[in-house]
Amino acid sequence: MADVPGADPEAADQQLADRMGITITQWDAERVVATMPVAGNLQPYGLLHGGANAVLAETLGSICAGLNAGHGRVAVGLDLHCTHHRAVRDGSVTATAVPIHTGRSTVTAEIVIIDDRGRRTCTARLTCLIRDNAPGSG
Repeated sequence: MADVPGADPEAADQQLADRMGITITQWDAERVVATMPVAGNLQPYGLLHGGANAVLAETLGSICAGLNAGHGRVAVGLDLHCTHHRAVRDGSVTATAVPIHTGRSTVTAEIVIIDDRGRRTCTARLTCLIRDNAPGSG
């Protein structure tokens, strides 16, 4: 995740996406795709944790927004909404983020998460604030 445009190199070894097992398989301004294992990301009833879906969605939506932010600008999450449609107990999930609004000060992405059988398990929408990446503004 250290390759993300505008990323803080000092935080490279502390990325939540790495701890969750998220693997980015495609990224460009029009589409970001990643997978995440279900194992290790469960809630007490043996189902994929809704918060894990949220982490996956925000990770992809933020990358999508950052890729659409423009040179010298970064995206920070402003609003995340997740609807969990179907439980997942094993395997992995795949998420795809696409921009649905790219403005001067905000970018909104829709993130669809599916299971190994291609069934939609979660739909999320993330809106990010776009700001200048000023040195020391962390």
